[in-house]
Amino acid sequence: MDEKTFLQQVGARARCDEQRAEALTFAVFQELRDRLTPKEAGHVAAQLPKGLRRLWQEQEQPNRVVRRTHEGEFVGRVRMHLNLPDDGEARRAVRVVFAVLQRLLGSRHGVEGEAWDVFSQLPKDLKKLWLTAADEES
Repeated sequence: MDEKTFLQQVGARARCDEQRAEALTFAVFQELRDRLTPKEAGHVAAQLPKGLRRLWQEQEQPNRVVRRTHEGEFVGRVRMHLNLPDDGEARRAVRVVFAVLQRLLGSRHGVEGEAWDVFSQLPKDLKKLWLTAADEES
């Protein structure tokens, strides 16, 4: 999947234009990347097309400490970054980006291949959000 297809799929699922889809993707990527170890974040980056890799790696700090956020804080940070009206909208944005990212990583259920490696580093509450994203309709 290339960057354009990824953003089109995010836009279609989120019912927004491609520019907004890129903003959603950036916000979720930043939070997810910081929730993973730098090594795992690098593995995900290696599987992304160039434009998405740029969104994923922007503001990355070498040797950073993993941000141990749980679902509420994760969703709240996405909400704040995107200036969304409520946590429900932010949670929906997170699920949309998670779902498309899982597909890009070759996972239909969110727990195969590289998606499993991401899943395994999430706390229980974010694991549930990751899995509900996999169940979302295309």
